[in-house]
Amino acid sequence: MTDPRTLDRAFQFIMRHFADAGRGPHYTELATAFGLPVEEGRLLLHDVVKAFSPSWLHPETDYLVSCPPFHNLPTQYRVTVDGAQKWFAQCGFEATAMTWLFPGKTVRVDAPCLDCAEPMAFEMRDGQFLRVEPGTMVGHLNQPRIPGKDRLAFL
Repeated sequence: MTDPRTLDRAFQFIMRHFADAGRGPHYTELATAFGLPVEEGRLLLHDVVKAFSPSWLHPETDYLVSCPPFHNLPTQYRVTVDGAQKWFAQCGFEATAMTWLFPGKTVRVDAPCLDCAEPMAFEMRDGQFLRVEPGTMVGHLNQPRIPGKDRLAFL
């Protein structure tokens, strides 16, 4: 396993790459950025995915699918920054973390309601909600209730 300091630097590289390019890096880009042979870049990507859950690769490949809050495949959570929609969020809750990757900028997330398909959107800047449409929007986590636990520790 890669040392924690290198894992952190690689994670930061992946986040910055997503923010700048609108997509996650290929392991060859990671290798180049870290001055590594291609195979070591591939292994570094795998180590980052293992260390930063819930990240994942496309099954049986070395292609990065998700590294929260970003998603490399189109999802219903379309993220717009400065009028450009080139990002997708992993989920509705992760979408709220996008604001921290674009400091000082207004981040808009548009998604259809997965219950009724009505449009929903919110805008944030520097961790603050600026607008929520509809105002009655709520989050939903499709997690079964665990008997004996009134509340999951991470909620």
